Amino acid sequence: MSDTAVQAATQQIVVEEVLPHAAETIWLTLTNGTLIGRWLMEPTGFEPVPGNRFTFRTTAAGAWDGTIRCEVLEVAPNERFSFSWKGGDAGNVGYGSLLDTVVTFTLSPAAGGTRLRLVHSGFVTPRNDSAHAKMSEGWKTVVQRLGTMAGDN
Repeated sequence: MSDTAVQAATQQIVVEEVLPHAAETIWLTLTNGTLIGRWLMEPTGFEPVPGNRFTFRTTAAGAWDGTIRCEVLEVAPNERFSFSWKGGDAGNVGYGSLLDTVVTFTLSPAAGGTRLRLVHSGFVTPRNDSAHAKMSEGWKTVVQRLGTMAGDN
C-alpha cells in the first residue's frame, strides 16, 4: 500500500477579507495577547515568539477538558503568523474529538487596505467533520470581529 493510501483525508478552512487598515495595525491585533482575548479567546502564556506554547480554554466535552494547546510556529512581522491548534480527546466523537491543526494568518497589500487570509488546516475526515463545520462559521465571525478591533486600535 502506498503512503498516500494510508494518509487520512484532510480539510481546511479559508477565510479571506480585505480590511481597511494598514498591515501594521492588523499585525498588532493578531499578535497582542490582550487584543487576541477580545476577538478570539483569552490566551494564557501567549508571546508572539516561535516555539512559545500557550493555551486557550473553551467548553469541555466528554474526556476533553476544553484546553486548546497551541505553539507559535511562524512570526514574520506584518506578513505571516501561524500557530498549532491542538485539542480534544481520542475517546470523543463529534465535538471534542482529537484535533491537531494549524492556524495561519497571511497579510498582503490590497486596494483599500490589507488582505487578511486565514487558513485553518489539518481537519481529519471524518473524525473532525463536526469541528470543521462549527469552526468554518466561527472563523468568519472572528475575522469580522478582528477587523473591527483593528479599527479601534
